[in-house]
Formats: sequence, C-alpha cells, structure tokens
Amino acid sequence: MLSVISSNLHAEENKIEDLYKLNYINGSILIESVGGKVKYQYNVNNKESFIPASTFKIPNTLIILEEGLVKNQFETIKWDGKEREYAPWNKDQTLKSAFQYSCVWCYQRYAKQVGDKKYHMYLRKFDYGNLLTGSDLERFWLDGELRISVKDQINFLRKVYADELPIKKEHIKTLKSIMLSEERENYKMWSKTGWSGKDGWYVGYLVTDNQTWFFANHIEINKKSDLEFRKKLTMEVFKILNVIQ
Repeated sequence: MLSVISSNLHAEENKIEDLYKLNYINGSILIESVGGKVKYQYNVNNKESFIPASTFKIPNTLIILEEGLVKNQFETIKWDGKEREYAPWNKDQTLKSAFQYSCVWCYQRYAKQVGDKKYHMYLRKFDYGNLLTGSDLERFWLDGELRISVKDQINFLRKVYADELPIKKEHIKTLKSIMLSEERENYKMWSKTGWSGKDGWYVGYLVTDNQTWFFANHIEINKKSDLEFRKKLTMEVFKILNVIQ
C-alpha cells in the first residue's frame, strides 16, 4: 500500500513539474491540507522570499479595518480623479472592489494614515514575512523591502482561516467575505492574486465537501501573458491531485 501511495505521489509530482515546464513558467507551488499532514510542493525553497505585491492586501485589509479607517466592505472610497492605466480604478471604490480589482491607490491612501510604526506592530503580530517596510510607506509591499516566502504565505493564511489573528472577529469575517472568489458545486475558493515586476502570486484556500487546502503559487512574470498562469496553473495542479474535477 505504501509503495502505491509513493508511486502515485511521484507521478503527480512529475505531472506538476511537466505542467510548469510545458508552459515555460519558472515558479513554485505549495499546497497543504488543513491538518498539515498532506503536502504537495514543486520547486519550493523555504529560504527564498519574494515581494508580496497585492497579496499583501489580505493583511492590509485587516489593518485598515482594525484601525477604523474604513467601517465595512461597502463604504465608499472616493476616487481622487486621477486617470490611471487600469480603467476599473478610475471611479469610486469600496473596500470590496478595491480588494478585487487590486486598486493600488486605495490602499496607498490608507497606508499614509496607518503609518510606519503601526505597520511594524501589525507585521510583528501577524508574523508576516521579513517584517520590513522601508522608506516608502506607499510602496513597501510593491517594490520596497517587504518579502515573504511561499511557506509563510500559507502560514499566514492558516491564521486567517482559523480566526487566530489579534484582530476583531468581525474584521476577519469581512475579509473572508471580500476574499471569496469562486463558488462551484463541489468547492469554494478564497483567494488573491498579486503582481509586481517579475513576482506573480496566487494565494488562498480552497474548501471541498470534506477538506480544506491552503495554496501559494509564485511564478516569474516575464511578459503580461504570463499573468494568467498564476491562477491557471494552481487550478490545474488541484485537478492533477484530484482535489477538484
């Protein structure tokens, strides 16, 4: 029985490796069961960390809510009138739309109000990444000093899922409502994409009828067409593992 399990796992790992190579994507993915006993990984180096980009909107949303800068996911965030290259950003937002559209200017506005001292406090409380911000509070998660590994992304997501962060439960509930990205007959998914420079991310957790899976996929972005592989490869890996059909 053990040899069969080992053989199947080896076959699955080969398929995952082939999936990345056939699509000419350099990256790493980690998938873990809620209990942590089942783990699938490809090309993961726990010593390697990357800019979190918009995946930082997960902790950042909690910080903004905890600080009382936004009351709920539906409160209007007034557009500043500046035209930006991504059309969905060029209008009033809510916390929900800002999260889903990865609206940079919304989160930059609140970053100034949070301030460096409080950001460091929250990063320590959350044990998030390397705990660094840097000289520019409006960009530290985009091209500043903050870094996080694939494994640490999942460690943080576990705390979100289990409501084990030093944040009011109502704010974690709001975040989860905003993060819910897909509802199918056989699964639900809570997720966030991220992209800054060569760092592309897709992180979150997927819940089936009988299991919860945490995932973090980091890929190298060399051209815009690579962006689709953040989610696409993640979903293909779940299919290889027979988590979803």
